[in-house]
Amino acid sequence: MKTYALKLKQDIPISLKQAWDFFSSPLNLEKITPPDMRFVVTSDYSAQTKMYAGMIITYKISPLLGIKLNWMTEITHVQESKYFVDEQRFGPYALWHHQHHFKEIPGGVEMTDILNYAIPFGIIGRLTNNVFVAGKIKKIFEYRVKAIEELFGKM
Repeated sequence: MKTYALKLKQDIPISLKQAWDFFSSPLNLEKITPPDMRFVVTSDYSAQTKMYAGMIITYKISPLLGIKLNWMTEITHVQESKYFVDEQRFGPYALWHHQHHFKEIPGGVEMTDILNYAIPFGIIGRLTNNVFVAGKIKKIFEYRVKAIEELFGKM
């Protein structure tokens, strides 16, 4: 199985507490996901729900041609105000391992995303990644950068 990696950093002019409170809430993910993905959290969590290791989060997404897919992730690791990891348990990827790291810097927070993923179906999956998936993931993260800047400002 061929795996792919993506690492992105973004500096955000907010406190570490604000960053952690926002990004560790599953309900905020919809706010930084492109509208055309029709991303909806279907888990029954409130805004006050604190993230914990073992937490299961379910979503509906429409990544292609409006086709709705179910996606389930598990929060496998959490170190408050430092990092958390979500891993797909059910969904479109053969592997989805997404680390979210937060570090206080002068004037704000450095957020680092480290994504490792794989597409199923062998050579067909590799071709699909090259033609479509890698570009779609890149656009999702580009949108996310802009959405975060609109929410919190730019450093």
